[in-house]
Amino acid sequence: MDSSMQPILDKAAVLIEALPYIQRFNRKIIVVKYGGSAMVDEELKKQVIQDCTLLKLVGFKPIIVHGGGKEISRWVEKTGMEPEFINGLRKTDLPTMEIAEMVLNKVNKSLVQNVQALGVNAVGVSGKDGGLLKVEKKLSNGQDIGYVGEITEVNPKIIMDLLDNDFLPIVCPIGMDDNFETYNINADDAACAIAKAVDAEKLAFLTDIEGVYKDKDDPNTLISELTVEEAKALIGEGYIGGGMLPKLNNCIEAIEQGVNRVHILDGRIAHCLLLEFFTNKGIGTAIIGDKDTRYYNE
Repeated sequence: MDSSMQPILDKAAVLIEALPYIQRFNRKIIVVKYGGSAMVDEELKKQVIQDCTLLKLVGFKPIIVHGGGKEISRWVEKTGMEPEFINGLRKTDLPTMEIAEMVLNKVNKSLVQNVQALGVNAVGVSGKDGGLLKVEKKLSNGQDIGYVGEITEVNPKIIMDLLDNDFLPIVCPIGMDDNFETYNINADDAACAIAKAVDAEKLAFLTDIEGVYKDKDDPNTLISELTVEEAKALIGEGYIGGGMLPKLNNCIEAIEQGVNRVHILDGRIAHCLLLEFFTNKGIGTAIIGDKDTRYYNE
């Protein structure tokens, strides 16, 4: 065989490796929580959008739920205000809430624009639209942190209507309370709540770390797959701390509420979604139900 054929055959092997996953998840709903460095770096942003668009074109039903914390902080500083955090949560007074909503809607429409440029119809919505995300005021250890919302109810009708009509929904995490006041919502919480409400097959968090480590100071202790029971044990034994703790708790809750698999991925890796979803080994940490089985097609 001509040696020049080998790279072409390697490409064919990659496509064949992806085939069982494409078959398994065809017409299944996939929620992608998009945040971190992948939102700031233009090249990474382009690759994430390419991944989500490809998922759509091969038969998945992706939903993007995005954050925008870094961009909000940048605009708050531009106006001369200092971002304030209480127990790791942004304090959101009324002027900050107005900036947050403007920035998140700007981010939302730029993502819609990027998806449309790749030939897929996308629609951007906030949690206000169609009563998607209903909230109540969130307190942090009893402290008032302003217009920060805790989700109390999800009405997924607008998202399901968009999926049924072949659109890719892109959601920004803004909601309203019973008095129709506007609140900012943690994007991880929003993605988790939406994934449960739409019976998503998968929920993927794009982060700035490789996944879950048994020892956060040792990169060799990355765990590629965890059951809910194993994840709870790691938390109980004190291995999980910092920003990973609420994220892993979100993952456990999503699995217990019916999401089949939750993935924690390093959004700084090019095409991390495709590598995790379409290859036998994946690249991040997958959290699965205690009764679920591994589905590597080896």
